Amino acid sequence: MTPVRPWTPSRVLPALGGWCALAAQLLPVGAPLRAVVVTAFLLAGPGAAAVDWARPLPAPVRGPDRLSAAGLVVALSVAFAVLTAEALFFTGSFGAARAVLVLAVLTTVLTLLPRRLPRLPRHPLHRLHRLHRPHRLHRDRDRERRPDGRPPVRWRLLTVATVLALSAACGATGSIGSTGSGGSSGNGTGVGGVFDPSAPSASAPAAPASGTPLPVGADQPPSTGPWHSVFRDDFNGSGLDHGSWATCYDWNDGGCTNAGNQEDQWYLPGQVSVADGKLTLTAERKATSGSDGKTYPWTSGMVSTGRDQWDGTPRKTFTYGYFAAAIRTTGQAAGMFPAFWLLPAGTRGGLPELDIAEFINTDQYADLNLHAQAPDGTDIDAHFSHGPVDFSSGYHVFGLDWEPDAVTWYVDGVPVFQVTDPSVIPTVPMELILDLAVGYHQSPPAGVDRTQVDVDWVGVWQH
Repeated sequence: MTPVRPWTPSRVLPALGGWCALAAQLLPVGAPLRAVVVTAFLLAGPGAAAVDWARPLPAPVRGPDRLSAAGLVVALSVAFAVLTAEALFFTGSFGAARAVLVLAVLTTVLTLLPRRLPRLPRHPLHRLHRLHRPHRLHRDRDRERRPDGRPPVRWRLLTVATVLALSAACGATGSIGSTGSGGSSGNGTGVGGVFDPSAPSASAPAAPASGTPLPVGADQPPSTGPWHSVFRDDFNGSGLDHGSWATCYDWNDGGCTNAGNQEDQWYLPGQVSVADGKLTLTAERKATSGSDGKTYPWTSGMVSTGRDQWDGTPRKTFTYGYFAAAIRTTGQAAGMFPAFWLLPAGTRGGLPELDIAEFINTDQYADLNLHAQAPDGTDIDAHFSHGPVDFSSGYHVFGLDWEPDAVTWYVDGVPVFQVTDPSVIPTVPMELILDLAVGYHQSPPAGVDRTQVDVDWVGVWQH
């Protein structure tokens, strides 16, 4: 009877590591134990199971070949992980826990998969003969080695590893290449499920000129409904609707700034105007005294669905929904920081924060961000930069679908970024803000004294 692989710790550990990594997903994001367990499994688990199954000899690798075997294990593990991520990515179902689950199942299958070992000689005299002729055994073993004294190349396993590595590399290169040189980029710090389902290429269509219709469906929620409208302003009146909008943050009355960012502007109501079917936020180089006793070199405008003063009642707060606005950003990008974002009503400026679109000293890239804090106090930041597109030459629709299990960013009706780790997704009521900050990271050039941002409409839908 042909022997099969025995159950040994080295055979069982990879599969056990996979299920431990899946269980570690229940730990808080940023927990060291979670990071160590998951990283160890991703770097060793699937590859170790594959090598153990495909190895032609039952004996473990010894001596100098340990390093090459370890390299093969890591290469296979990384290839399996990348291919799994790409498969989930292209089906729009990527998530950290889901990827670990798939790899844990794969590792378990490789562990349970039967493999027959080489048949040993059955004749007792032959075995006795070999026992009494150790030099013959050494000679046979030497025949299995290459001239340089190393064991024969495991061509079958090496071929599989090469194919997997090349496939993963090609897939990853395709994903990166689709952004174009200097194009979109994304990263997530401490976030399990961050992905870019449809990054635009550098050859993306030019921005629509002023007055040109936006893409069909860009002014509607995505097809994940049903939806109903809970807030809408088309700015068709002759002035700002103060029943819907405040002109400062919650922490000031009659004027304000964001001192945490050390910005150059003091927001005033007079810098906000509604005319010709649009909202305009205007920034001007004009020394302005703030109620905090400081003088600011710029004054600018902002609107918020929040309070008029610290102890007031917010006008509108939202928990989950689809948020969108048609925005034409400033063409004087240097030193300017327009933003369309959500801030929690309860903390008056604390985390979490959802940035639907930020333009930090640029009119070519829109920064899409989720900022939160883990239970252990670790900062969590998910970020994606969408572009290059000239966002100042016409209106573009920036949308955010905020759900309990996913947050998805849209530009002109197309999904461009998503976070799928429920543990970092905000669950608190939030206020809607549009502002034009000045002097974040850098002050405007000396020749720039005035600029503006236009908003055609703002809408919020909920299920």
